[in-house]
Amino acid sequence: MISTAIRVARVGSAAELAAALLVMLGFPGLMLAALVPNVYAFAAAAAVTYLADHYLHRKGSYLINRLSKVRAGLSIRFLIRQLLLVFLLARLALPGSLLLYGAIACFISFYGLQAPHGALVTLIRNRRRMPVATRNVDLRSRIRIPDAPPRGLLHRSAEKMLHLDLFAVAGILLAAALGSSAAGFTGIGLTVGLGCLYVAVLVPYVRGRKTPPKADDVLAAVDDWLAAYKPETVLYFSGSKDSAYQVNMWLETMEQLHSRPLIILRERVILSSLAPTTVPVVCVPGGVHLMNMDLSTVRVALYAANVGKNIHLLRVPTMKHVFIGHGDSDKLASVNPYSKVYDEVWTAGRAGRDRYAIADVGVRDEDIVEVGRPQLAPIRGRRDVPDGRVPTVLYAPTWEGWDGNPGNTSIVLAGENIVKRLVTADPPVRVLYKPHPFTGTVSAEAAAAHRRITALVEQAAAERAADPRFTADTAAEEEARAELARVEARLAELAGTGGDKGDEAEATRDGIVDVAEHAEIARLRAEWNDAYWRSFPAYEHRVITGAEPRLYDCFNVSEAMVSDISSVVSDFIASGKPYAVTDSAELGVEEFKRQNTAVRAAVILSNGAEELGGLLDAVRDPAGDRLAEARVELKEYLLGPDEPPSIDRFDAAVADLALKAGARNLGQESRPAAASIDPAEAAELTNAVPGQRTATAGETDGVNAG
Repeated sequence: MISTAIRVARVGSAAELAAALLVMLGFPGLMLAALVPNVYAFAAAAAVTYLADHYLHRKGSYLINRLSKVRAGLSIRFLIRQLLLVFLLARLALPGSLLLYGAIACFISFYGLQAPHGALVTLIRNRRRMPVATRNVDLRSRIRIPDAPPRGLLHRSAEKMLHLDLFAVAGILLAAALGSSAAGFTGIGLTVGLGCLYVAVLVPYVRGRKTPPKADDVLAAVDDWLAAYKPETVLYFSGSKDSAYQVNMWLETMEQLHSRPLIILRERVILSSLAPTTVPVVCVPGGVHLMNMDLSTVRVALYAANVGKNIHLLRVPTMKHVFIGHGDSDKLASVNPYSKVYDEVWTAGRAGRDRYAIADVGVRDEDIVEVGRPQLAPIRGRRDVPDGRVPTVLYAPTWEGWDGNPGNTSIVLAGENIVKRLVTADPPVRVLYKPHPFTGTVSAEAAAAHRRITALVEQAAAERAADPRFTADTAAEEEARAELARVEARLAELAGTGGDKGDEAEATRDGIVDVAEHAEIARLRAEWNDAYWRSFPAYEHRVITGAEPRLYDCFNVSEAMVSDISSVVSDFIASGKPYAVTDSAELGVEEFKRQNTAVRAAVILSNGAEELGGLLDAVRDPAGDRLAEARVELKEYLLGPDEPPSIDRFDAAVADLALKAGARNLGQESRPAAASIDPAEAAELTNAVPGQRTATAGETDGVNAG
């Protein structure tokens, strides 16, 4: 029942649910205490509402934030508590009325201070919001960006300001209990005085040298940096915070390009979720600012998602535009008709080209280039299982999706059957369960199935730990855990030295990655991953959620995988290891394979998962693996050849397209002079620049025949 209430209230824990109930019950308690009247009961109820309210705000509770939608926001809750305190004083009918009048005057004055306080905080935040936020861009030497105000002034500032009423409330209650007004007026003085001081301290940050430069100066400084850096290849991205992984997956590839890379983002939330990188990053929320930015040296623009804001860069004719996507699968998103707007579409292998041909959405075959998947380089191939070690099978289902299609995920109809068969397999295997991060966010059934699967894996792990057939190397695990602690401590230390920048302006000024530190963090993360897998028995079933260990790390410690139709399957194929895919929509094996290229070398599972034996047989006896050859052929079809490496093919494709863009631009520059030269010279010029033709009468725009 508690878990149901937590889900309905959308709170994170039982403690949050209890705090929310205390807030809701505390205010009727205040009213009752004021009516009685009882000072001590009122003080107890007030303490409960203060503490519960503060706890929920500190946790960022969804429920407490939604109260403002029903006119019970933070300010209203404080105001009601203060009005009830005035009501308590009136009911007590204390000798003399100065304390009552003082309380009324105090709270009116205190609320009078909320307006200038809120205005100053808003003004400071707006003035320190940069028109262009950057990382790894040297603006410090070009413009003066002052330090951010102390974090204590602006972080949860409204809550801090309102809590200054504690002095007045405590003083008034103490005065009412003791029958003396001194404590009450002392508290009133502290509340009003500290409120005035808070407002006064904020004033300097809205004027003079404590404010960042104006937008025009910042934009000019960015253009000056662009002119000096001369970026050649841009990775452009726009999306929600949840889609940050789509750009993060390309960061390492951008770092390895031989041309000068630049990343352009359109949303601040993406910038805050961007993984560390050494590539310069420019976040330009305003479309007009982007369109006025000097990107004249850029020759290739890469797009990881099809979104409306792409038009702001697609309009620039001096660069070639390429859709590179953020995954490779048979989903409809992989053949979006929007892809027609790009000069080229890059796919991993031949399969991507064929998808567009079959879909017939207007993408020409000559505009498709096969470049592989550079991100798959960390995935290791199949290796023999050491004697005495239990083979590992990864279950990595995708999430339920937005449309409720039963074929999206196996977790609802087949997940429990898959896990039950794996944990009871004989000879035994080790199960790693790594669900998609979005699992259960749309479907309550999927969320419930995820909880049941988690319980199954944890119960099986506990039973195996008590099974005398399985023995652990305790000393080695202790050593690995010590190594984990050392690495985590160093990573925390590096995170601390990197600093949490005060705000967007300060992060823009100081957000230049230390290359040596960046390399050390990458090395430490590899050490962390190695120590993690050694820190528990190699036979132990485990549920893996969160960012670490990463999906590819799970690939590398597994001998096989069970999954659904998604890019996870296409990526796992790079390993060459056996895999199974669930036909949750019950299309039938042949139809399922016809519709989904990536499953043509897979063991196809029904929702009952009876076919899992075929996958486990391939794991235990590689020599008898009937689908091994099919996987080799499918791997090349989906992802391209192993040689040359994908990153080399990708880099070569960038260089080739940059030459085409340069030729186009050269041709355009020569066009104004075409009218003043004779036809023979015009023909020579046209032949000298591939992809250009001589303008005919009436043409006003350049035509790129290539």
